Amino acid sequence: MDDYILGIDLGTSSVKTALVRTDGLVVAGDSEPVSLLFTPDGGVEQDPREWWTKATLCARRLVSRSGQAARVVGVGLTAQWSSTVAADGDGRPLGNAVLWMDTRGAPDIRALAAGFPSIEGYGLFKLWRWIRLTAGAPGMSGKDPLAHILFLRRSRPEVFERARWFLEPKDFLNLRLTGRAAASYDSVALYWVTDNRDPLAVRYHPGLLRLAGLTAEQLPVLQKAVDVLGPLRAEAAAALGVPAGIPVVTGSPDIPAAAVGSGATDDYAAHLYIGTSAWITCHVPFKKTDVAHNMATLPSAIPGRYLVANEQETAGACLNFALDTLVFPDGHRPAGAHAVLNDLAQSAPPGSRGVVFTPWLVGERTPVEDPFLRGGFHNVSLSTTRADLVRAVFEGVALNIRWLLQTEERFLGRRLPRLTFIGGGARSALWCQILADVLNREIQPLSDPVSANVRGAAVLAAVGMGLTSFGQARATAVTGPVYEPRTAYTSLYGELFQEFVSYYRRNRGAYRRLNRPRAALPGTRQETGFSAPA
Repeated sequence: MDDYILGIDLGTSSVKTALVRTDGLVVAGDSEPVSLLFTPDGGVEQDPREWWTKATLCARRLVSRSGQAARVVGVGLTAQWSSTVAADGDGRPLGNAVLWMDTRGAPDIRALAAGFPSIEGYGLFKLWRWIRLTAGAPGMSGKDPLAHILFLRRSRPEVFERARWFLEPKDFLNLRLTGRAAASYDSVALYWVTDNRDPLAVRYHPGLLRLAGLTAEQLPVLQKAVDVLGPLRAEAAAALGVPAGIPVVTGSPDIPAAAVGSGATDDYAAHLYIGTSAWITCHVPFKKTDVAHNMATLPSAIPGRYLVANEQETAGACLNFALDTLVFPDGHRPAGAHAVLNDLAQSAPPGSRGVVFTPWLVGERTPVEDPFLRGGFHNVSLSTTRADLVRAVFEGVALNIRWLLQTEERFLGRRLPRLTFIGGGARSALWCQILADVLNREIQPLSDPVSANVRGAAVLAAVGMGLTSFGQARATAVTGPVYEPRTAYTSLYGELFQEFVSYYRRNRGAYRRLNRPRAALPGTRQETGFSAPA
């Protein structure tokens, strides 16, 4: 119990580190922000060198402050999913990482997936093959790693040709830690080139590789999330401030790792995450696909299990948008800025006096996959206050999650009566209650909801090293109070939800017309930001 796992969680907006006791109890943490680059052509990128610099900085600071370096016995890592790093044979990035919000590969995926007869833009026989083998198919929005790779092949041929590896962020950082390129069964799933029919023996499928125009040699070797990847290299150990040679466990991307860290490890035990994005997921004992709503079961971090895969693109990011546009437009957020936002929302009545916010700031994935959707405030009048607008953001994210919940419950064939709530959004008691009211479900946050991902990474490492079990880790997931839905607001939020969905149905054509790719206007610069490191 006195030994620790160093957990590392690379998110979209920050990297977090934690010292986690081998039974799964988080005892200390640290974090550093990471920057995003948006390009005019639909690109969203980050510099992998910054990931490494910030991860090692906050790990070294955490370990030094704790005085427990000698007690760190292993390393577990998780990271944002569905992002892509092209790396050379020495593990150096050949340019910026292409992130999960990036849509530049959409035309490449449409061309790859096309065929006759066609279903939703997919050739029937290609779609059948993908679903039969993987349980899903590449998204038409171009946000999957396969689309990123095809985009690089088309638009950055020099990078594609020089790349020894195409890696998920977790697997890139693990390569820096151990010198070994490997992917877990779950992290590689969104490449759509693996046979997932046996979740204990996922393998690259030659036919799917040929379809994608890739070879297995361009991709990392495959293993379970709880497999020991290798010993920590001396130079990496010095950068982290921990002993060299300790085991590094393969780990899992953010969604599967969070499922473990939330304590919701039993079948159909669901958790809700709100950070930059949002999802609702649970473990299940079966493989299933819902193409129409972009939902499928993919291999889980827990060996032999599947996990429901879905995501909503912007959730907590909408609060940051509100902070920067409605509350602190000068760009200088003071300490406690989110508390100011929370207090403003609290001062407005439930229902935001009829104002509805649609949170599709970078398109959407589930329950509709549409990269052209955009957010907005609806039913605004001269009497609308800033507090109404801010509360509408909280409620709009909740309404979008209700849309996901009803789709997922149909997919599962059962009701999910209680959701464990994790991520930064779970720190807001107001949001917990809004979600309970809007979803008409019990909401129970973790007592330390922000640490769920990094806790999951550490638990996977401890399980892989034989130091704990998933059952023991579930027992040490400390939860907060249960928020019950208030029946007085059932009718109100039911009406708002119907209007919310109707805004999508009535306006999706306009979004598509307004946000389709366009040629650069005279005098404008189309910078991509994709450049090889010096």
